[in-house]
Amino acid sequence: MSASQSSDDLTLLVKIFGKDRPGITAGLFDTLAAYSVDVVDIEQVVTRGRMVLCALVTQPPAGLEGDLRATVHSWAESMKMQAEIISGRGDNRPRGLGRSLVTVLGHPLTAEATAQIAARITKAGGNIDRIFRLAKYPVTAVEFAVSGVETEPLRTALVTDAAALGVDVAVVSAGLHRRAQRLVVMDVDSTLIQDEVIELFAAHAGCEDKVAEVTAAAMRGELDFEQSLHARVALLAGLDASVVDKVRSEVRLTPGARTLIRTLKRLGYQVGVVSGGFTQVTDDLKDRLGLDFAQANTLEIVDGQLTGQVTGEIVDRAGKARLLRRFAAEAGVPLSQTVAIGDGANDLDMLNAAGLGVAFNAKPVVREAAHTAVNVPFLDTVLYLLGVTREEVEAADAHEEG
Repeated sequence: MSASQSSDDLTLLVKIFGKDRPGITAGLFDTLAAYSVDVVDIEQVVTRGRMVLCALVTQPPAGLEGDLRATVHSWAESMKMQAEIISGRGDNRPRGLGRSLVTVLGHPLTAEATAQIAARITKAGGNIDRIFRLAKYPVTAVEFAVSGVETEPLRTALVTDAAALGVDVAVVSAGLHRRAQRLVVMDVDSTLIQDEVIELFAAHAGCEDKVAEVTAAAMRGELDFEQSLHARVALLAGLDASVVDKVRSEVRLTPGARTLIRTLKRLGYQVGVVSGGFTQVTDDLKDRLGLDFAQANTLEIVDGQLTGQVTGEIVDRAGKARLLRRFAAEAGVPLSQTVAIGDGANDLDMLNAAGLGVAFNAKPVVREAAHTAVNVPFLDTVLYLLGVTREEVEAADAHEEG
């Protein structure tokens, strides 16, 4: 509400609805201008070619309201539109304390799931102020602006049951900081790429079954990550170093990976990867995709052969979180404005340390611990969690091609 507008002042809500066409908005306000009214609020929505335009304006000078109503209805009829004018007092009621943005991803987004999400928002004490579609492809993504409840309890109320509803839900605080998230760090295996790099190497060494046995033992808790890493790498001893180029050529990017990184870079984000895999692959990905940061374990190569050992600092679960902090410091980005994406238990520390932790097609234990989850096979859907629309992505692509 403007400083000059009192909550007791009389106002008129003018609603115009019908088939959208150029000139409707200009025509309405040109009509209203003849009555010396001030604009208090405007809202316009167009869905499948049908427009709803709402204008909240001050009351016209004494004796002119009837004429204003008649003129607006006559103008609307001439435009083959309908008009409704409602008298009242003041502006919209103040939004409640606590403002959040709830992003819902569905593939498809059903009416039932939408009803359940809306009901949970209400039950948590929130009010839906606005709903906006972010994307219709490759998933349907909509954003709810919610007030009246703090972000954390709202997240708890919505995210827990999201999987049962067949949707993915992200809840973040509203405000400028959302667009200021300037560092995204991803896991590599089964996140940025569709493969497990150790398995690609093992296929060339003919020891896939033995590597799988070690992996299974680690998943049962019989080995920690560092023990399983050393045990699996030891099976690669004697492999010719030329296999590195073959493995690099076999790596398959996750659908949407290039779009995600390209769009983030255009938006001014810095992007990095951390991996329990190997620098022989992540360094290549860094060069190919234009990443700002990359860190992984390094396979030792001596006299043109893999020795079966790794060198340097081990990148494990704790190491990934440590590297996220290091990258953030180097990028000059507060940790609260970082985004981490991963799929496995060894990503959990990193996901929890980031301002927004996204579990990507992850196991249940990871989904439950992360801030939000994405369960569709398109990595670029993460953009919608950051408030980027599909139209913005496509417009940026078209601009670059032009």
